[in-house]
Amino acid sequence: MSRQTLDDFDLAILRILRREGRISVTELAGRISLSKSPTQARLKRLERAGYITGYQAVIDHSLLGSDHVAFVEVKLSDTREAALQAFNTAVRATPEIEECHMIAGAFDYLLKVRSSDIQSYRAVLAERISTLPHVASTSTHVAMEAVKEQGGGR
Repeated sequence: MSRQTLDDFDLAILRILRREGRISVTELAGRISLSKSPTQARLKRLERAGYITGYQAVIDHSLLGSDHVAFVEVKLSDTREAALQAFNTAVRATPEIEECHMIAGAFDYLLKVRSSDIQSYRAVLAERISTLPHVASTSTHVAMEAVKEQGGGR
C-alpha cells in the first residue's frame, strides 16, 4: 500500500485518529460518512500497512509533575555511523528524553526533555545527557508554554 493508494476516506480516518485515538468505529464511520464494516476494514488495512503504528493516551504532564520542558541542542564529537548508533541507543534508554531528532545544521541532534523543574533538569543534563556517548556540547532552550503539542491536547 503506497501513499498514492490512500483515498480521501483513508486520509480522513488518519486525521481523526490522530486527534481522537479512542473514537469508536461506529463514531468514526459516521464522521467519514461510511458504514461501520467498510470503515473497520479500512482501519485494519491502515494498521497492517503501517500507517497506524499504535495508539497512545495524551497525558497531562502537570498532574504528573513533569511539565518542565527543555529543548536541547546536542553537538557530537564524532558523527561516524558507529558513534551515531551509540548515541541513538543511549538516548532510547534515557526516560527523561521524550523526543530525539537528528538535525541538519549547526548541531547534530535536538532533544525534547521533560522533568519536574529546572533543578531536576539541571541534574538530568549533568548526569544523563552530558554523559551520553560522543556528546561534545549542549545548548538548552527552556519552554515557557506549550502552545501546540502532538495529539491536539491544547
